[in-house]
Amino acid sequence: MLKILVPVDGSSNSQHAVRHVLREFRSNPAMDIHLLNVQPPFSRHITQWVDRKAVNEVHAEASEKALRPIRQMLDQAGAPYAVHLAVGEKATSIAKAAQQLRCDHIVIGTARKNSLIRTVEGSVTNEVIELTTVPVVAIAGDPASKAERYGIPAGIAGSLAWLVVAAAN
Repeated sequence: MLKILVPVDGSSNSQHAVRHVLREFRSNPAMDIHLLNVQPPFSRHITQWVDRKAVNEVHAEASEKALRPIRQMLDQAGAPYAVHLAVGEKATSIAKAAQQLRCDHIVIGTARKNSLIRTVEGSVTNEVIELTTVPVVAIAGDPASKAERYGIPAGIAGSLAWLVVAAAN
């Protein structure tokens, strides 16, 4: 049985990844699908004043909200799945879960961004690929907006040009 881990963050990119998995499921129903939602930890400044149970409830509610549309898609398709919640850094948690669950591969939805934006912002997909030995299938998400494609790189290039001019003076 093929074990697949699908990280879900509530974005449309996650839905693209699940659609891919469902297409595979239709041709090979012997799949063990694992959904993983990773919630960021609260800072210790918050957790020292808030009850641990309340923190866990907030994480569980946020996770359920992110997973709801994905679970509906899988339920409608009749695909069996398991749900997992992790709290921590996304890429590390995904790689760790894939190893612990002994997954055959990870199917991750990724935003369409240019290389400059991925370098500046960082990319969970790139980090997962670096951290895991499990094969990763990256599914392209929605196209980047014009601001992301042109505006941000132009702004960064303008800032760099200004720095070069300022350094030359």
